[in-house]
Formats: sequence, C-alpha cells, structure tokens
Amino acid sequence: QVQLVESGGGLVQPGGSLRLSCAASGNIFSIYVMGWYRQAPGKQREMVATITNTGYTMYASSVKGRFTISRDNAKNMVYLQMNSLKPEDTAVYYCNRRQNLQEVVDYWGQGTQVTVSS
Repeated sequence: QVQLVESGGGLVQPGGSLRLSCAASGNIFSIYVMGWYRQAPGKQREMVATITNTGYTMYASSVKGRFTISRDNAKNMVYLQMNSLKPEDTAVYYCNRRQNLQEVVDYWGQGTQVTVSS
C-alpha cells in the first residue's frame, strides 16, 4: 500500500514563502510522476506542479515563476517551494502520484492547509 504524507503547510503573510514536503512509501519511487494539486474553498481541485521521473517539470500558469517542484529519489521525497505567496494561493495542497503523464492519479495524500493572509 502506497502512502503519501504531506507536511509544511501553515499560515504565512502575503509575499512570504513556504516549503511543502511529501514523503512517499513503497518501492521504486523514482519511476513515478509526482505532483501537487490544490483545492480552495468552493473551487475544483487544480494541478499546481508536476515532475516526471526524468525531472521534467510543469506548472500551472498562476504559479509559474513563483513555485518550484523538486524530488529526491534517494529519500522518496517530493517538495514544493512556494515563494511570493498571494492570498489566492490559500488552499489545501495535495501530493499525488501517477504511473506516467498519460495516466490519472492513482494515489493522493491527505492534504496540508496553506493560508496566505495578513
């Protein structure tokens, strides 16, 4: 059974930074596509950032240039560095795993709350 456990969320002022972490259990972590989605109150869940097994990255236009996704295959970890945070970034952030870019997400984490407010 695969488990994804997020951490690092919290309350931050506009313009601040946070780093989210996702610890993944299971073997052969390095072959999977990993990503972050978010869901704000009253809105649909949306893709934030994705990183493939080769390190190719994709970002939502709303976060490009401010957020950076990375992975450490030796530690089975995925990270999301979030800079220049805005109130509209407030959401629950979910780590997820896919077999490849053509497949749907097969595992989700429980989510971590990010609140951007003064």
